[in-house]
Amino acid sequence: MRLATVGCGEHATGSHGPSLALYAARHPGTELLACCDLDPGKAERYRARFGFARAYTDMRRMLDTERPDAVSLVAPVELTCALACSIFEWGFPLLVEKPPGRTVAEVDRMIAAAGGIAHQVAFNRRYAPLMQALKRELDAHVAPAELQHVRYEMTRVDRREADFSTTAIHGIDAVRHLAGSDYAGIRFRYQALPGGGPGVANVFLDAVMASGVTAHLAFCPVAGAVVERAAVHARDHTFYLYLPMWDALDAPGRLQHVDKGQLSREVKGDEVADPLDSFVHGGFYGQYVAFLDALRAGRPPTPSLKEARPSVAVAQSIRDQKNEYRA
Repeated sequence: MRLATVGCGEHATGSHGPSLALYAARHPGTELLACCDLDPGKAERYRARFGFARAYTDMRRMLDTERPDAVSLVAPVELTCALACSIFEWGFPLLVEKPPGRTVAEVDRMIAAAGGIAHQVAFNRRYAPLMQALKRELDAHVAPAELQHVRYEMTRVDRREADFSTTAIHGIDAVRHLAGSDYAGIRFRYQALPGGGPGVANVFLDAVMASGVTAHLAFCPVAGAVVERAAVHARDHTFYLYLPMWDALDAPGRLQHVDKGQLSREVKGDEVADPLDSFVHGGFYGQYVAFLDALRAGRPPTPSLKEARPSVAVAQSIRDQKNEYRA
């Protein structure tokens, strides 16, 4: 498996580079061929730090020269669509960082460009070890008809960007994943925070899924802690998930399963993931394992752009300050 990556910035350095280096170390025969960034200094530092053979500043030249088996793309969201479409048009399987587009129209453009080329959207929460443990517990103990409500809370410290939807999309997608259903309708409420800066606001979503499950999502970008927590309620069962994102307050994280009022199981993050690094606990490494294992086996990776489209539609509604969403 011969790999190349596009984008050597801060997020790539903190999450994707370590994940690729660990994957190569654990999977003999994996070659980290090349990395590319418009900034030659970033590209060379990334190459040296994570063990890539060569560094480029021209994406087309890199792909024409190296002919990798798969590419990962970690670029600013405003560039993602155009770059991804080019990579698809040149015929390379692709793992594309979230959000895969700012709008549904951009996602549709990428779907058309991809055709039958294998690809995966990097919704890493789906591959966080504790999230996977929660999904296994749900599948083992709760019939779909018994699932009732999902709550997802995401808080950050001093995140003052006017458009937090590009991060909130992780929670939006995680609720779809846990509920096993798409959103049917959502009511949005925005709490403006004038002291936080232009456009900074808390965002709250009250949702009904197509399955009838209800959900509440809360996004608070200038709170006092970096936290992602979920609660899932079903008949006789409640699950509490504390994701250890970025080695913050809840690290190494835990999952609790309460059965008829009694704690029946507790799983700690250090029991389900090794090494104890944030890129492993956050699901970044797991998404590469899923993507590359699927390529090796000839299976379609997941989630695809088509599967990610409903999450982008909800995030776009937040960006556009919509009061309601209807599927």
